[in-house]
Amino acid sequence: MHTALPLRAAAAFTALALTAAALSACSSSSAPEENPNYTTTPSDEFPVTVEHQFGETTIPAEPQRIVVVGVTEQDILLELGMPPIATTEWYGEQPYAVWPWATELLGDAEPVVLDQTDGFEFEKIASLRPDLIVGTNAGLDEDTYDKLSKIAPTVAQIDGTEAYFSDWKEQTLIISAAVGRSAEGEELIVEVEDAYAEAAAAHPEWKGLSATFSQGGAWEGNLYVYPDGLNTDFLTELGFVMTPGLEAYADEPGSQALISPENVGLLEADVVVFATEEEGAIEDLLSFGTLSSLPAVVENRSVYTDGELAGAIYFLTPLSQKYVIEKLVPRLEDAVAGTAPRDIAG
Repeated sequence: MHTALPLRAAAAFTALALTAAALSACSSSSAPEENPNYTTTPSDEFPVTVEHQFGETTIPAEPQRIVVVGVTEQDILLELGMPPIATTEWYGEQPYAVWPWATELLGDAEPVVLDQTDGFEFEKIASLRPDLIVGTNAGLDEDTYDKLSKIAPTVAQIDGTEAYFSDWKEQTLIISAAVGRSAEGEELIVEVEDAYAEAAAAHPEWKGLSATFSQGGAWEGNLYVYPDGLNTDFLTELGFVMTPGLEAYADEPGSQALISPENVGLLEADVVVFATEEEGAIEDLLSFGTLSSLPAVVENRSVYTDGELAGAIYFLTPLSQKYVIEKLVPRLEDAVAGTAPRDIAG
């Protein structure tokens, strides 16, 4: 999987050759019954048309059987009151691939969980008879998009963005438009922006402080660290400035910087956030190169997250960001003060 994803979840996507006839045979053209798990009604009139990287997709009527082939889009649909009939496992093996910050919004829905370990499960997706496939954060290429489009109207990533981690605001807008709830999608964005603004206003001393965000452990001899603009909104919206120059260590645009043991000094900042996921990860992390002697570590200006907070940061959806603001802000307060504990509980 694309390196902008947590490494424990990385897996290669392989193409699956399916004919258009086979895909069409598995799908159904009959109108689906109303989804009993929806808690909202459309505010837009159908049909609606949305634009994405591979062109335009028209959704003729309110979708009732939405399949999510990306790794985070279920959050947006759940917050719009539209539980999908299928989600896609990313990592963490959460029930229905829905993380704790979103579980309550599932209600009685029990979505099927798809697995992309060996590629997209085209036949299984078709058997679900979807009337909308959502893949704004799925790493779709044009061939895969074409195959999915033969099953049902498919919404891909935003034009001009990376395959993964397209701008969260743009994802929210395109998904909410596709399901006939464009105004509600805009409201979700405003809620998050207001929450960030409130937290930033309460901490004016954070404005201009430097910050680094790193995954919580080494992979194949490197730490994967996030350059400015790659999943770093949760810090920059609070007033922090991301450590510059990390882009030079990324293999390609839109991926993390690969930091070797001899370069761990590049992580130094006023605050460093490590996406650790369990207590034992901290010891392993700090044994990487000279990381244990990094001033931000020695001076207790580093945050070590638990698994749920790490997951919320990686998801970067409106729903997960509100969880991040709630859980991370107190830890950042400690880190700026030089009193951050060296444990995942904060």
